[in-house]
Amino acid sequence: MPGLCRDCLTHLTNERRCTACGSPRIKSHPELFDLSIAHMDCDAFYASVEKRDNPELADKPVIIGGGKRGVVSTACYVARIRGVRSAMPMFKALQLCPDAVVIKPRMSVYAQVSRDIRAMMDELTPVVEPLSLDEAFMDLSGTERLHGAPPAAMLARLVKRMKDELGVTGSIGLSHNKFLAKVASDLDKPRGFSVIGKAETAEFLNDKPVRLIWGIGPAAQESLDRAGIRTFNDLLRWDQEALTARFGSMGYRLWHLARGQDKRRVSAHEPMKSISNETTFFEDTADIDVLDGHLWRMALKVSDRAKAKDLAGRVVTLKLKKANHKVLTRRVSLRDATQIADRIYRTAKGLFDQVGDQGPYRLLGCGLSDLCPADQADISGDLLDPDAVRRSQAERATDQIRQRFGPEAIVKGRALR
Repeated sequence: MPGLCRDCLTHLTNERRCTACGSPRIKSHPELFDLSIAHMDCDAFYASVEKRDNPELADKPVIIGGGKRGVVSTACYVARIRGVRSAMPMFKALQLCPDAVVIKPRMSVYAQVSRDIRAMMDELTPVVEPLSLDEAFMDLSGTERLHGAPPAAMLARLVKRMKDELGVTGSIGLSHNKFLAKVASDLDKPRGFSVIGKAETAEFLNDKPVRLIWGIGPAAQESLDRAGIRTFNDLLRWDQEALTARFGSMGYRLWHLARGQDKRRVSAHEPMKSISNETTFFEDTADIDVLDGHLWRMALKVSDRAKAKDLAGRVVTLKLKKANHKVLTRRVSLRDATQIADRIYRTAKGLFDQVGDQGPYRLLGCGLSDLCPADQADISGDLLDPDAVRRSQAERATDQIRQRFGPEAIVKGRALR
């Protein structure tokens, strides 16, 4: 059976230890050198970066997130052993792990590490489809002649470089389609390298829970439970027509995934669908001035991200979560797309005013969607607001100053609320 040493990258056959370096980290599989669709997922990415930058945190439980009223962005594996999970309320995480070191996210640092990882991926293949800062699909079909090594060897080299050069680790899933590659990457974390071959697909999936499917959340799982569908074997008892009639397009997709079929291609040009920013308050608040200050800062962050990506959006969205956890969402379509913070803010503020006094609120969010290239933005102006053009010009000038002297060089008064 073909094998690979994940430490020195030596190709092996039927060995339990590497004959070159003695490492036990051998990956063996009958189809190891025949598969080319991969998913790489960094291990507790934000926490790994923090431990890299502060070695004193190496053996400590680390949680990345906001204050006591916030949620967990991610947690290191020491904290996960105690039960801490992503998206868990911070107060609950601290109940489970009271000795945890809580660190506010440093997104600019994580983004730079992500760019460095992406550059390494781009050296392997031009077909990289990022899903977030810390995970991506890769299609390495046809790259063996270029690199003089099969995709499995190049993927092992990738995670070795990530560890040696960037100080972060990742797990690899290798298979014959995207669905199974993503499933595989989560089988043996951290520092995993899992393979699901064509020949074993049906047997592998047979008794697995359907929650393995990416995108099956609590609501979808509840619907499947009501239909008696908990495992892939349960899905196989349904024909395609019945599944589609019961669950719509999701049923059609489930029928194929139950058989390990996924025709989606890895796309290097998957368009971004939205840009948003939100915050959970330390204490519920109904203070209009406080909420207005937060709304401006969010509009500014959304605008900055849109400008950085040379994008604009035609739909502005406002999100509010009340003290009883009820979520209010309002959106409006603009006459033409924008990336101007002032316009995003004024539109979101108008939506907020329509909601009325329903506070106090525990969360506030602002977003931009229906994205398009920036050269299609702010073309017609606002006939009802003759000062909009002047404010837009002032904002562009402000952007130049902030870019040269830093983000705090010019701050609007409302941002201080």
